[in-house]
Amino acid sequence: MTFLIIIPAHNEEHNLPFTLDSLLRQTCKDFKAVIVNDGSTDGTLEVVKRYTDADSRFLTVNLEKSAHQPGSKVVNAFNKGLQIQEMEKFDIICKFDADIILPEDYLQTVKNSFQMHPEYGLVGGLLYVEKDGGWVYEGNSNRHHVRGPMKAYRKECFIQMKGLRETLGWDNIDAILLENLGWKEMVLPELHVKLIKVKGADYTIRPADYYGRYFYFLGLNRFLAYIAASKEAMKSRSAEFFMDIIKSYEGCRSKKLELKISGEERKVINSQRWNMLKKKWLKM
Repeated sequence: MTFLIIIPAHNEEHNLPFTLDSLLRQTCKDFKAVIVNDGSTDGTLEVVKRYTDADSRFLTVNLEKSAHQPGSKVVNAFNKGLQIQEMEKFDIICKFDADIILPEDYLQTVKNSFQMHPEYGLVGGLLYVEKDGGWVYEGNSNRHHVRGPMKAYRKECFIQMKGLRETLGWDNIDAILLENLGWKEMVLPELHVKLIKVKGADYTIRPADYYGRYFYFLGLNRFLAYIAASKEAMKSRSAEFFMDIIKSYEGCRSKKLELKISGEERKVINSQRWNMLKKKWLKM
């Protein structure tokens, strides 16, 4: 099984070498890596050139500078990188971030997992961040969800779910859609991926605005969006935070902002969320 790895990179001159060096150390050598230089203004391009000049497995795409929109920007860059390769030549499509360090057996373990389990559509490890001189589990998501920085899709699954959506919430939409198509998402806890910087550190959007927009672009109906907003507000014990999330969500609704999912896909997402609610909160 061969890997096509797409790595969007914006101003990652200090982090990217760690990611690319970890690819060079992989026990599985059968991969092609496309680094998408997404309008970087630092030395990212020079870093990429060192690898593309030395190893034919590394390629690059250079994009013009675009506005930083959580979710849509990174997937747009990913799709631009995907366009320069013939996908039929590969078996596994990966979206990796430019600030992670992969264990040496990452690709081989993912490959083995796909080979042994034909029902797996999405596979990945767990994210770890540096704290007090050591590496600890990030813990920002449940241990059964493959996080955005290290996604590996079986090509057939990737095609069936029509790729990644250029929208906030893309890395939850993918898991819901592939499950609805009969594929399974699998986290391999033995694979510890080091995340060099904290996700979201570059975002200028306020947390309440982020959640409101996220719930809207995920396609949640008003009832489920309000439930999700109350859950986030309870974490901070703030009624004001709840109202701010709702204001953001309703603002998106009133503007009728374009969703990157179909009506049928939206029904699937809401059904899945409702089932989760019944199982976790209502014990049904």
